[in-house]
This record gives sequence, C-alpha cells and structure tokens, in this order.
Amino acid sequence: MAAPRENVGLLFKLYCLAVMTLVAAAYTVALRYTRTTAEELYFATTAVCITEVIKLLLSVALLAKETGSFGRFKASLSEHVLGSPKELMKLSVPSLVYAVQNNMAFLALSNLDAAVYQVTYQLKIPCTALCTVLMLNRTLSKLQWISVFMLCGGVTLVQWKPVQATKVVVEQNPLLGFGAIAIAVLCSGFAGVYFEKVLKSSDTSLWVRNIQMYLSGIVVTLAGAYLSDGAEIKHKGFFYGYTYYVWFVIFLASVGGLYTSVVVKYTDNIMKGFSAAAAIVLSTIASVILFGLQITLTFALGALLVCISIYLYGLPRQDTTSIQQGETASKERIIGV
Repeated sequence: MAAPRENVGLLFKLYCLAVMTLVAAAYTVALRYTRTTAEELYFATTAVCITEVIKLLLSVALLAKETGSFGRFKASLSEHVLGSPKELMKLSVPSLVYAVQNNMAFLALSNLDAAVYQVTYQLKIPCTALCTVLMLNRTLSKLQWISVFMLCGGVTLVQWKPVQATKVVVEQNPLLGFGAIAIAVLCSGFAGVYFEKVLKSSDTSLWVRNIQMYLSGIVVTLAGAYLSDGAEIKHKGFFYGYTYYVWFVIFLASVGGLYTSVVVKYTDNIMKGFSAAAAIVLSTIASVILFGLQITLTFALGALLVCISIYLYGLPRQDTTSIQQGETASKERIIGV
C-alpha cells in the first residue's frame, strides 16, 4: 500500500509545479499586456498590497474548508493566529526580509549597469541552494550543483537585453550597487528557505502559516505603498488606473502565491526556482505569439540551458553504498586467499 501513496505524492508534486509554472507564465503575459495597453497606469505598490489581501482571504477560505466546521475553524484561528503573537512574529520575518530585498534590488539597479544587474541578481538561485544546504542540512550532488549554476546562466541569457546607447549620464556607485545586490541575493535565499523551514518544522496547517505571513505582508506592503507613492495615492486614489485586466493580473498573482507556498511545502525552494525559470521561458514564447516579440539567439541558448538544467536536477541520485560494500567484500575475499 505504500507504493501507491508515494506515486500519488509524486503526481501531486508534479501537478503543483506544473500549475505554478503555468500560472506564473500567464501572470507575466497578462502583466505585460496591461502595462502596454493601459491608458492610465495603476500603482504597482497598491496592486502588491491588494494581492496580499486576496491571498489572505483565499487562505482563510481554504482553512475553513480544511477544518470542516465553523467551530474548528474558529478554534484554529484563535489558537494559531489571534492567540499566538510569537508565531505571527516568526512569520513576519519573510515579509520584512522580502521588503529589504526589493529595496536593495532597486538600489542596485540604480547603481549598476542593466547587464551587470541581470547577471549578478541571478546569483539568488545558487544562494537559495546554499541556504537550503546550510539551514535545512540537506545535501546536493555534484550534478545538482552543476544544474543549479546552469539554471543561473540560462535565466540570465533568457532575460538578457542588449544595452542601448544613451546620451544621459547617470551617476552610479558600483561599490554601493554590488553591496546592495549582495544583500538582495542573500535576502532572497534566506527568506525562501526560512519560510520552508517554518512550514516543515511543525504540523501546523499550511493555510494557517499563510494567514500568519499574509497578515504581516499586508502591513509591510501597505506601508511600502504609502512611503513610495503616498502623495499620488492621496491625490488620485488607491485604485487609480484599475481595470478588469488589472484585477485579473492581481488574481493570477494571488493564485500563484498560494501555489508557491504549496510547492515550497511539498517540494523545496530549489524546485520553486526551476519552476520560475520555466515560467519565464513559457511567458516569453507566449509573448512572441501574442505580441510579436522576436526570439534572439541568446534567448534560444538560455532556454536550452534551462531545459537541460531541469532535466539534470531531476535525475535520480545514484546510491553507491551497495557497490562500495560489494567492492569491500571482494577485496576481503582476495586478501583471504
């Protein structure tokens, strides 16, 4: 009976990865469409905040479905959310770290060339793998490490855009830029693996953990929206520029966020990175069909590297223990003779 359960578990993981990849690709395409067709651009900071609210509401609904009755649902909220300030503080760490990451990434982009930024920011992929090894005590084979760095190079090529000459001279501080990108890369790896560790270190429901994190996420993103665009939001309104397409993009981002937490819970952050890379490739191919973008040689090479890296990472590890035992026994027999 154990084998069927393992097969179902594998199918469920593959299903979650596939859905996350497709949703992320659809979100990217829809976002590109809204940004290119909207007459009045909405505030991206408010959209991020609303996304957190929708993810919270969806998590509450899924927790209610999981508990099965209003009494158990109320008890679960009282025990794990309202009555657990320490757990709320614990799950506020990823939200705060992600906020630092976004700000450092913006600072790095302001002080580095776009090409340098594109290459260095992809170091978040091997950084996530390193955090997984250090924080979760896992091991990766040499082939898996090779596939991680291959994925890093592939994503860089897929997103590569030639630098256009400009007459505008912008003062940049490369040292500050590299420092900021290093902090952003470390924050990305740490926050993702920290959330994975919290999810897998207890039997607390995934939806409870999501509720705990999204509560702090709403506070952080709301503060960020008013710090960044406060004056314009007060003048034009919180929902300025929102259309049906914008709400559709927000909904896709919310569903993608929920599936991301499911993927982290039942697989790991490294697989999440591979799924995100596949989504980038799919969204670019879709943009070629829908928006007439041209596929470049660098994109084709990068997409090939991404596909090869996914294949290599998914190869089963070879257990050499039995071989080594056999070799030891044969050596003992030879010595005995």
